Amino acid sequence: MHLPDGIIPLNQAIVYWIISLIAIGVFFFRLSKHPEGKQKWLVLTAILTATTIIASSITLPSPFGIPMHFFIIPLVVIILGPFNGTIISFLALVIQTLIGLGGFTVVGANVFVMGVILPLMTYGSYKLFYKFNENLGIVLGTFIGILSATIAQIAILVIADASNLETLIFTLVPFYMFIGIIEGFITNIIISFIKNIRNDILTLDKI
Repeated sequence: MHLPDGIIPLNQAIVYWIISLIAIGVFFFRLSKHPEGKQKWLVLTAILTATTIIASSITLPSPFGIPMHFFIIPLVVIILGPFNGTIISFLALVIQTLIGLGGFTVVGANVFVMGVILPLMTYGSYKLFYKFNENLGIVLGTFIGILSATIAQIAILVIADASNLETLIFTLVPFYMFIGIIEGFITNIIISFIKNIRNDILTLDKI
C-alpha cells in the first residue's frame, strides 16, 4: 500500500497530510496524560516501529502471483491502542520512504490508510467482537482493519483519478482479504504467546 509520488494531486496529498498530522497530535496529547508510563510507552513504540519496518519489508509469494507483506499494525493496535498504531505507521513509512518505498508527498495519504483507517477500524472491530470471544476479536479486528484500509486506498486512487473503481476492486480487494485472513490468525498466535510470557504488556492503557 505504499503509494508513489505523483499518483495523487498535491492539493489532495496536503489534505491527507493534515488528517494524519491531526491523528499524530492526538497520540501525543493522549500520551501526555500518562506521565508515569511514558518511558515504557516510548520503549515499546521504538521496538514495535523497528519490528514493523523489518516485517513489512519482507515479501512472500502469494497465490495471486503478487508478492505480499504483512502490516503488523493490527498487532501494535491490539497491544498499545489505535493512536500508537498511527505514530508507528508514520515513523515506519517515513523511514521506508527514505529507502525508496513510497513517495514523500504521499506519506500523508499512506499514513491516512495505514495509520488512521487501519488502526481505528482494527481497534473498533476488535473491541466489538472481543465481547463475544477474544480470539474472534483479534482475527476479525485484523481482517476488518486491513479490508477497511484497502477500501480507503481504493477511494483515494479513484478520487485522484489514478485508476478506475472496477479494476481496483477486482485486484486489490481479493488480494488484501487474503492477507487479512492470514495476518489475523498470525496476530492471534502472537498475542496468545505474549499473554503467556508478558501479560502485563497487554494490560497497559491503550492510546
